[in-house]
Amino acid sequence: MDVKRAFNIPGGNVLRCKGWRQEALLRLLENVLAVGEDPDNLVVYAALGRAARDWPSHDAIVRALQELEEDQTLIVQSGKPIGVLRTHSMAPIVIMANCNMVGQWARAENFYQLERDNLICWGGLTAGDWQYIGSQGVIQGTYEIFSRIAERHFGNDLRGRFILTAGMGGMGGAQPLAGRMAGAAILTVEINPERIDKRIKAGFLERRADTLDEALALIRQAQERREPLSVGLLGNAADIYPEILARGIVPDIVTDQTSAHDLVYGYIPAGHTLEAVAELRRTDIPGLMNASRTSIVRHVTAMLGFKDQGAVVFDNGNLIRTHAKQGGVERAFEIPVFTEAFLRPLFARAIGPFRWIALSNDPDDIRKIDDFLLARFADNAIVSNWIRLARKEVPFEGLPARIAWLGHGERTELALEVNRMVREGILSAPVAFTRDHLDAGAMAHPNIMTENMRDGSDAIADWPLLNAMINCSSSADLVAIHSGGGGYSGYMTSAGVTVVADGTDAAEARLRLSMTNDTASGVLRYADAGYEEALDEVRKKGIARIDASAAGRPGRQ
Repeated sequence: MDVKRAFNIPGGNVLRCKGWRQEALLRLLENVLAVGEDPDNLVVYAALGRAARDWPSHDAIVRALQELEEDQTLIVQSGKPIGVLRTHSMAPIVIMANCNMVGQWARAENFYQLERDNLICWGGLTAGDWQYIGSQGVIQGTYEIFSRIAERHFGNDLRGRFILTAGMGGMGGAQPLAGRMAGAAILTVEINPERIDKRIKAGFLERRADTLDEALALIRQAQERREPLSVGLLGNAADIYPEILARGIVPDIVTDQTSAHDLVYGYIPAGHTLEAVAELRRTDIPGLMNASRTSIVRHVTAMLGFKDQGAVVFDNGNLIRTHAKQGGVERAFEIPVFTEAFLRPLFARAIGPFRWIALSNDPDDIRKIDDFLLARFADNAIVSNWIRLARKEVPFEGLPARIAWLGHGERTELALEVNRMVREGILSAPVAFTRDHLDAGAMAHPNIMTENMRDGSDAIADWPLLNAMINCSSSADLVAIHSGGGGYSGYMTSAGVTVVADGTDAAEARLRLSMTNDTASGVLRYADAGYEEALDEVRKKGIARIDASAAGRPGRQ
């Protein structure tokens, strides 16, 4: 009989490992499971995003981290530890590769078979390399998108505006709070009542509606009062979106963050109960995939209808357009992806989702870092507005953590300051720095991060691979290379990095090298593609770029 596992949030200053670098990574592994969607099955988010391949692999990782010396490196293959090698004290403590299949084999069907054979697992993005900080990361990213839309389309003010979206899983659950923080009335459709209740309990969602009439009435009242409000509606988006459209109601902004990337373990097709889908997963995966794709066709067709009526409609990065196109929706890609539509000028300067986690489990450590940021970046609206809002509105999940959109040089400056604060005892324990994989130099995904690149380099995966190698060369503590699993199979490659600020001179050297070179690789990636913002960043920051391009190189006009 299996012993029921406890998923406790770590903290304090007592080490179970031989140093803080190893202890930090162990705590991060524990943390992602403590805040995960289904920790009993090692799932952190996104239906299949696992922290380890199976429990024996997890336990072996824990033992290895506890026994690792400073001059050793643990090697992890798709969530399974395979060996410890002698390296040197400035080498990564952990290197990992998750879910990477050879090009022609990188398809969902092959992934599911390999997973059933226990030869592979998908790490999501920040799940498999133990960097997930709960919903805050997604809240901030979604808030940033809504803020950019407000600037571009609504006079920098979303009060009185209606946002329609769907999905309240591990990623989508951030949307109600992000919309409310941006000042809008936001309606989020969700098929699973437990997820709605969970988000209300966490403080991410204010109201639950069980009928469309009730939901629309609440939204209309909030619009009239120009007050922010978040409403969760129990239902299926593939039913609700067409009904709203049929009523002649046009939201100001429409998107979706259901788990549409995975037609089997994520998306719930219209007309199916949760129980029926669970049975189909066991008995008829091809039939379930077809049903999901058919439902997505209705779902995306309605989104296009809203777009035709003047709504700002965008893809939030869940492959819903891809599946709709495969199902026959020829116009699916008329809906732009959020990165290209709203965030690319920021990414071109390597401004993106940077994170830090208080290993002490003391919220006061994050407060002190917030104070530094508010003073140092008082004139940076993206940073300072977010920090003030987050302190007020965003509850910590697991280890206290913060995210902010910082760029080249800024991340290094913060990391070095935090390392000083740890050294001088201002902070009660070391702090881990990481970032989302959706970062300038760290991802190739032609349907999300790198869609419609100026030079046509959308599908070139060299960049995240180079980023990982650069971070290994720059003495990061953990470096990961991930590719997609489930419905994401064959669609993406990304790199992750974690560096620990433990107050030592060695940590200062690692932080200075890795934080600087990580963002430099992002600037270089966009400069190579010809983005003016990146070329400007190269000039301003003195990045040693080599321009080997021939005159008149073809590219997208």
